[in-house]
Amino acid sequence: MSSSAELLPQTTRHLSRLTRLAQNESKVPGLVAGVARHGTVLWSEGVGRADLTDDSVPLGADTQWPVASNTKTFVASMIMQLRDEGRLRLDDTVDTHIPESTHGNVTVRQLLSHTTGMQREPIGDVWDVLKFPDRAALITGWNDAERIMRPHYRWHYSNLCYAMLGEIIARLDGREWTQSLQHRLLDPLELRRTTIGLVEPHSRQYYVSPVTDVPVDEPALTFDAMSAAGAICSTLSDMVRWHGFLLDPDSSVLSPDTVEEMRQPLVTVDAGWNESWGLGLELVRSGGRVWFGHTGGLPGAITGFFSEAESGTTAAVLMNNSSAKDPAGTAIKLGTHVIEHDPEEVDAWTPGTVAPAELLPLLGQWYSEGVAFTFAIADGRLTARIDRAPASTPPSVFERIEDDCYRTISGGERGERLVIRRREDGSVRQLNWATYRFTRQPLGFAEPTP
Repeated sequence: MSSSAELLPQTTRHLSRLTRLAQNESKVPGLVAGVARHGTVLWSEGVGRADLTDDSVPLGADTQWPVASNTKTFVASMIMQLRDEGRLRLDDTVDTHIPESTHGNVTVRQLLSHTTGMQREPIGDVWDVLKFPDRAALITGWNDAERIMRPHYRWHYSNLCYAMLGEIIARLDGREWTQSLQHRLLDPLELRRTTIGLVEPHSRQYYVSPVTDVPVDEPALTFDAMSAAGAICSTLSDMVRWHGFLLDPDSSVLSPDTVEEMRQPLVTVDAGWNESWGLGLELVRSGGRVWFGHTGGLPGAITGFFSEAESGTTAAVLMNNSSAKDPAGTAIKLGTHVIEHDPEEVDAWTPGTVAPAELLPLLGQWYSEGVAFTFAIADGRLTARIDRAPASTPPSVFERIEDDCYRTISGGERGERLVIRRREDGSVRQLNWATYRFTRQPLGFAEPTP
């Protein structure tokens, strides 16, 4: 079953083909894929069956799936809400909020970015026995767990660390972290089909061996205190809506600046620098673009949700086979095809309405270290762009602080001051941006400004 809106027929045919190839290559009983723009689904398709024992279970954008470690994007967002509320700092150590912790110098920032050096899972061979600790046992087990490498030495994924983030949320909010999830994110964003535990209609979970083509049932798990590492269940529609929020955050829920901060790479994963990690978000570089999101993997449920900020594109894949392949690559391949072959219409340029008089003497070409920059006005604000930069590079944008002093609010040198230096007659002699001198002629460092 498929649906589409706004995309060209040849685009949806190609997306359908990619989806069916992925379903075949991974021997997935049921697969749902979709592509969205700005949080609105443009195309989705279900291939196969959600439940091999019940033909009446629908397979589509509203079929629920365990989205597994995509849970971590929600947990990270709640931690950042608490940070913005002033209730924690990213460089707080775990024992600041969980005094029973005996591991020193493990910070919240490290937990978020998988740079603690702590072991991956709680003690007890949990993925063998499929039994997970309660909240008391989580803390005891945390203290008994190994710090297997130095912090920041390299990226090392840890479900244990995200369980501890869930515990921090619970303690600061004075309730179960799942209650905070409902209050802080699910209700405000109207994510009605996002729950802890499956709600019908939902996919059934399977495993298909590489040496047979016969699916066998996989167990449903109870995560207890490990739930913050991967217990959320959701749908393609809800997860696309969630990513629409991450692309364009409602500031009453989470500051856009904070979400941008979450997307900054803190540690690389691979030697080729194609994958890195921010604060709770996986970052994948593909074809000159950076996609952010997460994958998820549980018995019988493999998922991937990734977004590209510049185009506002989100791509998703949900598969009900434990051994399904490459959810990130599959999702990004779908999204990339839409960006490259069926892009969003380009908005018409619209004239500005004001050119502030105090900005007029600053316009035109300036030089720093012999390199040319062009200062201009856009939407009533001063902007600057290095002349040799690609046309796609966004300009720096300035906001007035006081007379002859501006702050860079976006683009290169964000946060730095631009100061106007004047001659005795009031004319502009030079600019100092992040302390560097800008003059109307290309000058060496030792040459005086005319």
